[in-house]
Amino acid sequence: MCDTCGCSDSEVRITDHTHTVVLEQDILAKNDELAAHNRAHLRESDVFAINLMSSPGAGKTTLLERTIRDLDVPCAVIEGDQETLLDAERIKATGAPVVQINTGAGCHLDASMLHRALHSLSPAPGSTLFIENVGNLVCPALFDLGEAARVVVLSVTEGPGKPLKYPHMFAATDLVLLNKVDLLPYVDFDVAEFERDTRRVNPSASILPLSVTRGDGLQDWYDWLRRPDRN
Repeated sequence: MCDTCGCSDSEVRITDHTHTVVLEQDILAKNDELAAHNRAHLRESDVFAINLMSSPGAGKTTLLERTIRDLDVPCAVIEGDQETLLDAERIKATGAPVVQINTGAGCHLDASMLHRALHSLSPAPGSTLFIENVGNLVCPALFDLGEAARVVVLSVTEGPGKPLKYPHMFAATDLVLLNKVDLLPYVDFDVAEFERDTRRVNPSASILPLSVTRGDGLQDWYDWLRRPDRN
């Protein structure tokens, strides 16, 4: 069990009084090899896979419910949580095929988990596959799953400074969805400052403000999902 992320497949250090051996590189290399296999399989199947990451409560599942109902392309979902089937049941109610992965003490999905879930789910050619990762802004950033794109969802209720506090997460993403902007009048959150902080760690990331409950910005999100270079 790792002190860093609470799971068994992260960094392990072995010390023999003379030197320390770091095993993280080997573990990540094995993950990346399988991720490359997943990516090739998804590309050949014409499935656009998105690794959706956020803190707990940022609104990932609500976003997926709304997106699946509104989007004019077939969707499938892989849900990652430590326990329960709660989010998978919500997705199932939309009519989209869904597989739940429970990681137990693990704080992220990895390429091996995705590989097994893909065999169970078998997303249709031409579909969009949403992979809702376990909710936290640290560990999921380290593990390539084989996705075509990474999206981070952040709620304005989480407060300022997150791109600087969790730079690996924001540096690795293709798109940042700033959710719950309908609550901006009631919270201390500076959108311009957030955008500047995000650009400091990732100059190329797109940033879309939205409110899933009110509908603000959803059309821009759907247009991003439909972009022709999606794979």
